[in-house]
Amino acid sequence: MDARTGLPVVGMVGAGQLARMTHQAAIPLGQSLRILADSAEDGAAVVASDVLVGDYRSLEDLRAFAVGCDVVTWDHEHVPNEHIAALEAEGVVVRPGPAALRFAQDKAQMRRRLTELGVPCPRWAPIATVEALASFGDEVGWPVIVKAARGGYDGKGVWVIAAAEDATELLESGTGLIVEEKVALARELAADVARSPWGQGAVWPVVETVQQDGICVEVIAPAPELDDELAEQAQELALRIADELGVVGVLAVELFETTDGRLLVNELAMRPHNSAHWTIEGSRTSQFEQHLRAVLDYPLGSTEQTAPVVVMANLLGGPDGVTPKGIDERVHHCFAHWPDVKVHLYGKGFRPGRKVGHVTALGHDLSEVRARARAAADYLSNGDQS
Repeated sequence: MDARTGLPVVGMVGAGQLARMTHQAAIPLGQSLRILADSAEDGAAVVASDVLVGDYRSLEDLRAFAVGCDVVTWDHEHVPNEHIAALEAEGVVVRPGPAALRFAQDKAQMRRRLTELGVPCPRWAPIATVEALASFGDEVGWPVIVKAARGGYDGKGVWVIAAAEDATELLESGTGLIVEEKVALARELAADVARSPWGQGAVWPVVETVQQDGICVEVIAPAPELDDELAEQAQELALRIADELGVVGVLAVELFETTDGRLLVNELAMRPHNSAHWTIEGSRTSQFEQHLRAVLDYPLGSTEQTAPVVVMANLLGGPDGVTPKGIDERVHHCFAHWPDVKVHLYGKGFRPGRKVGHVTALGHDLSEVRARARAAADYLSNGDQS
């Protein structure tokens, strides 16, 4: 408990953009989020007042960070699960806890558990040999998708394999791998929900996520022309997964909508997620405030949209290299040209393809809102105003 405010202290391990935006959400709640950062130059570390620089892979650093925290939560999934379990055993309140987080940290465990629960997923198998991969591919059809069981993100750790022998070097690398069928996709969706320890759940509208080279570049809320029954099915599925796995906080369920109208679960993230950044302006309660409410076991907030259409476009580092040359001038012109578009910069150095911010546009007409968001993001990334 913070002696100055009488309010509980939330600690977040990790100091990237998710922690930065969670810190912003904490301020109106009377809090200054406590952050464990790798470096004092991390995006959240430069804006928060209560920062400890340490190594999230060190149990001793995690223990030191947890002292004085009423609850500890996560900016990313890379904290060793055994360390989280040790903290919990020592009486630290960790949300979500190790029993839930292991399913976001290990794709093989996730797939196995979801299969046990009867949750629709792509056909999959753990693989360690060329022979096992060949057998799977011959059964489901080529090409197949091979994924690193741990550590992949934004298209990293994912390979499209056309023949078993193409993966020989990968299989010999020692990386834990799973293989999945290549699904006939209509599009990708996301169902973002929140769950409190008390068991209250809240769900935002299902969104469409647009991927480019494995990176989400755009999110449309609500997903256009999504059948009401399918949208409800996605929301109920996400709430069920949160309950079955014991998730506390925000859960993002990434989904495939197949060409034959089915929903299949692709990935899980047990933290605020890129697919719900639009909620900062586009929902009565943002995912960041909701995550804080959930881990503190406060009543959850309304997820009603603030406009009929909300589009978020990610700002990816363009050709400027490491230094964001000219970004201040581009921000100036962006504000003048699109005064209603909201800009979020993460305090990161620009490099090609890196997520360094996002923009959000709201309105009534999808094509018009989408055009504004895309144009503003393109201009901020590249100086290309159209």
